[in-house]
Formats: sequence, C-alpha cells, structure tokens
Amino acid sequence: MKKLIVSLLSLILLISCKKNTDVKYPETKTVNSMSSYFGVKVKDPFRWLEDDRSEDTEAWVKAQNNSTYSFLDKIPFREELKERLSSLWNYEKISAPFVESDYTYFYKNDGLQNQYVIYRTKDNGEPEVFLDPNSFSKDGTTSLGSTSFSKDGGILAYSISEGGSDWRKILIMNTETREIIEDTLIDVKFTQISWYKNEGFYYSSYDKPEGSELSAKTDQHKVYYHKLGTSQKEDALIYGGTPEEKHRYIYANVTEDDNYLIITPRVSTSGNKLYIKDLSKPDSELITVLDHTDSDTYLIENEGSKLFLVTNLNAPNKKIVTVDMANPTPENWVDFIPETEHVLNPTTGGGYFFAEYMIDAISKVKQYDYNGKLIRDIKLPGVGNVNSSRSKKEEKTGYYSFTNYKTPTSIYKLNFETGESELYWKPAIEFNSDDYESNQVFYTSKDGTKVPMIITHKKGLELHGKNPTILYGYGGFNISLNPSFSIANSVWMEQGGILAVPNLRGGGEYGKDWHDAGTKLQKQNVFDDFISAGEYLIENKYTSSDYLAIRGGSNGGLLVGATMTQRPDLAKVALPAVGVLDMLRYHTFTAGAGWAYDYGTAEQSKEMFEYLKAYSPVHNVKPGVEYPATLITTGDHDDRVVPAHSFKFAAELQSKQTGNNPTLIRIETDAGHGAGTPVSKTIEQYADIFGFTLYNMGFEVLPYKTKEKVKG
Repeated sequence: MKKLIVSLLSLILLISCKKNTDVKYPETKTVNSMSSYFGVKVKDPFRWLEDDRSEDTEAWVKAQNNSTYSFLDKIPFREELKERLSSLWNYEKISAPFVESDYTYFYKNDGLQNQYVIYRTKDNGEPEVFLDPNSFSKDGTTSLGSTSFSKDGGILAYSISEGGSDWRKILIMNTETREIIEDTLIDVKFTQISWYKNEGFYYSSYDKPEGSELSAKTDQHKVYYHKLGTSQKEDALIYGGTPEEKHRYIYANVTEDDNYLIITPRVSTSGNKLYIKDLSKPDSELITVLDHTDSDTYLIENEGSKLFLVTNLNAPNKKIVTVDMANPTPENWVDFIPETEHVLNPTTGGGYFFAEYMIDAISKVKQYDYNGKLIRDIKLPGVGNVNSSRSKKEEKTGYYSFTNYKTPTSIYKLNFETGESELYWKPAIEFNSDDYESNQVFYTSKDGTKVPMIITHKKGLELHGKNPTILYGYGGFNISLNPSFSIANSVWMEQGGILAVPNLRGGGEYGKDWHDAGTKLQKQNVFDDFISAGEYLIENKYTSSDYLAIRGGSNGGLLVGATMTQRPDLAKVALPAVGVLDMLRYHTFTAGAGWAYDYGTAEQSKEMFEYLKAYSPVHNVKPGVEYPATLITTGDHDDRVVPAHSFKFAAELQSKQTGNNPTLIRIETDAGHGAGTPVSKTIEQYADIFGFTLYNMGFEVLPYKTKEKVKG
C-alpha cells in the first residue's frame, strides 16, 4: 500500500511539473511596410510573408516546419496516438446509393484509402470499380471534387483538385467505356456542374489572376456553357464579367425537367440575386425574380411553370413559397410551407417535400405533398443530425444519414409512401457509443444571451476540473454546427477527453437573426459567446484553464486567434487552423472580398476599420504576455484562406511570446483548406494536434495509461 501511494505521488508530480521544452524559433526578418486607414498608419512588418512564390517565404516555411517537427518528435505518445487513429479509422465506409440510368452508384472507402472510390452495380450484380481517385496521384493529394451525370447517365463530368487548391479541372468521361472523351477543362473555381439534356453543361469560374494563382485577388465570377464536342475556348459566357457589376460567386443550375436555367449571383457569401431563363425558347431573355441581395433565395423545385422557392426574405427562419414563371417577383409569392420559429432546411424526393427543422441544432423532419399538405412527421432513429441524399421525382425510396457526437454515421432507407425507415448500412467500428454520453446545456453569454452547447464524454466521468477538454467553435457565415460523429474526436474521448461544441452567434442554428448578430460591428458577440462557453466549463468543474484547449478552423481559426489574444488566461492550448487572422487585409486575397457580409472591410468606414483592428489577431499580439501553447496549422496550397494569415500570426506570436509555452506553426505541403486531404495526412495531423495538446497540458503518457498505472 505504501509503495502504491509513493508511486501515485510520483506520477502526479511527474505530470504536474513537466518542464516545457525550449524551442528555438527561426529568425523572421521584419520590413518597413505599412498601410494607412483614415489617416492611421498600421505597421505590417511581416508582409513579405504574403508572397507565396518568393524564395524567402519558401525558406521560412521549411525552417518553421523543422522547428515544429523537432518539438513534435519529442512527444512520447505521438506515435501511439497515430497508431490508435489509424486503427479506429480502418473500417469500411460507404455512401448512400444513387441511380443513374441502368446503374446504381455509391462511394466506398475500404478503411485507410486516401480517397473514396466510386463503385457501381447493374441489375443487382457484383459491384465494380467505376472511378478510383487514389489513382490520380501517388501520394493521394489529387482529389475528386464534384460529379455530375448527363441526363441519360451516359457521360460523367467530374472535377479534380491538385494539392488541395480550390482551382479545379473538369474531365469528361464516357460511363460505359470509362474513357476520357474530351479535352480537360482547366482553371475552374467555385463551381457546380449542371447538365442541359445530354448536350453540355453549365459551370462557373474566374479569369486566371495576374500574379500568384494561390493568393491573387479573384472577384469576377462568370457562368459558362460547355457544349460537348467543342473546345473550352469556345464556351459561351452566359452571365458575369461586367466591370460595373462585380459578382464574386455565381452559380447556375438546370431544373430536372430541363425547362429552366436558374442563375444566382452573389456579391458575398450571404444574399443573392435570382434570375431564370426559359430553355425551351433558345433566344429567351433572363427573367428577374430578385434584383437585390437582401435575402438568400433559391429554386428547390418546379412543376411546369410553377416555381417553388426557398427564401429568408422577410422570413429569417426561411419558408417555401410558390409563384408562376410568368410573374415571379416577390409581390406574387404565395406561402407554401410558412415560416416557423425553427430554421427550415428542405429537400425533395419521390414527389414530396421534406422539411427538416433545426430545433436547438437537433433535426426534426416533416413530409409534405406538392399541395402543401402535411403527410407525416418522419420518425428518426434518435436525437441527432439528419442529412438527406439526392433522389429524383420518380424514385420510391430515398436515403438519409443519421449521426450525433457519440454515434457513428449510419445510413437509413426511407419509403416515401409509408414514411417508414429501415437501417441500410451501419459501420463496423471499434467504438461503443453506449460508453459515452452527450448532453446539451444552455449557458449565458456576456450580454445575457442564452447559447446552447453540447458536451460529450465517457459515462461516469468525474467532474474534478482536470479533464482534458477541447472547446470547438465556428460562429460565422450562417453555418450550423449540428451534432456529427468524428473518428478523431472519438479517439480524444477514449483518452478521457471532453468535447464541447457551442452553437455561437454568427452561425445558422437560429436563422438569419442569429447569423446577423455575429457579423460586422457585432462580431465581438461570437468571441464573447466562446469565452463564456469556456468559463462555463471551468465553473462547472468539467475542466480548468490548465486542461482546456480552444480549437477552430477557417472562420473558427479567427475565433481562436481573437479569443487567445483577448483572454490569454482562458486556455492552456490554442489550436487555430487555416484561420482568417489579418482582418485588415483578408479581402485583398483570392475571393476574400466575398466575406465582407460577415466581417466588413477596413476601407468601408473609420468605425469599421477601428472595430476590425481592435480584434484582428495579427494586430493584437502584445509583448510581455504569456499566450497559450499554440499550434497553428495551415496548408501551403490553401487559396481560400491564404497561409499568409497563419504565417504572420505565427511570426507575431514568436516575436512577442513571454514564458515557456511553445508557439509553433505546422505547414502541410500539397494541402489546401481541408477538402480532399488524404486520409494518411489527416491522421498525421490529428496525432500531432492531440499529442501537442496533451503534452502541453502536462501529460507524459496518454491519460488512459495514467489511469491504468494508478489502478495497477
């Protein structure tokens, strides 16, 4: 007994008194660069890092990675985490099936394949490989983007991304022979592929910018039509390209009956105009449905000339309206599925509408016919999040996935006529959901707003304030964080870790009003919501500052950067990924100007400039402050949020950090904003992120091993 007590005390001492490893950071030169806003000069000493093509930047990236990996290599359980992630990841995953002509297609990953493979089957025969993206490149860094079949299913147009870039190529394949039948379309970005009959398809892109294609500004989106049998240079410009009218995102879709072309121009990520063209009349003009960007409105369905539109115009939680093609403007709209107190996200299939509602970020689904009659509430497998797969009008069954933070994603088959669901596929994964619990709480933010948060962890976890906890958030662009299973997060929870996900303002969980409450001059609400979530976890003994990590990506990277600079004492570890971190210059890169609805710009007004500067992470790193142990992650091919954001933030932190907490940046090569990242790289990233987090919380061995030793 005495030996057990001594061993236990020694172990506790080892964990609590672990020395921080000294890190030698590469020297980062400064330059005499600055910008002026409303008479105020702002220094920008690391602007040279914005040049992603310079040899100096390339050398800096290599030096930073050498420093980072020298630290990560010393984490004693990093390889163990990688092995566990690989082991848990290694199970078969499939998508819902979908029918194109005589074939049924589905996506499948055997377990650790870098990219999903498309299979197909005919007449219930044995599945065959149809398209294998793992053959696109040796290292798996070329990924499959969108796919679109011609109306008869005989031709497939699909896009690919090389090295994680948002710039894509479109290839055209004969589905019977699986041969590429035309020249590849190049320089395509932010596009859908929408077929008109079997003759050709509509797509969108920008002119290739001057300078670096990975960072130069692109703000003139255009819609083209590619006719089969012609070269790309002959593609007809359908919409966009007028200098006096900049639309940064324009998408085009053809209705299922091939009668209409729908065009939705956007100036920013929120709000769109809406135009429609009668394709049965070759020389028809575009008809204006909406000539302003005050709402998000799109066509979900049509019956002949009767249009069904989803809109949040004067309906913040969205509704469906009907209108005739002949007079489609708002004064003629008739409510079909009226707005409710909950946010609507509808789909269609089998001749029905399925109205999915978010109720405190949880899915509820109602089925309606084309007359607007409620048929039934769809009984779901449990409390969680539903995603419906595409299905055509003539189909009798559809598919949807169901998941939550502790339940691996399963696929269910829905009979459209009876409303009954049956399990179609369940993953064979080494994870027992019954060992975990997921609870929703409501906490109070700084201004009194009630904010929901879902906290997931092992059952029976003792709330003693020392549980390693990841607080993950986003809070922007009307994006909702619905409960979903993550293999990586399950490994974190296996270690006794807590996952806490609040639904911050700026997201879409409670409609347009909730989104707007976290934009522009109200953006601080998002950071306050996140900080208050961390304080709730600490006050209620889930964790403490020494065991709390804050994590988020993209707009969530901004969230982490702002939180750690405003409240450096809140968390022990900060994990900003591919973050928007220079709020004064974000809009000068690639399509960043399109984010102004959420952020505003520094040139917009003096008030907006001062507000942005007050929270911009790059501009709010102060000398003499001990910031959390920080691992910044980005990709060298990220042309959505250019890596210069992360480079400059890392340089600021490294030059001003006080204390021994490491400030590192991990720069993935041949990787972009995240989509299409090979499984092998994803596993390595999570092993590094979780390893860095636990190590800086004081663990020399993995937490579950600590418990095993104490128990023994």
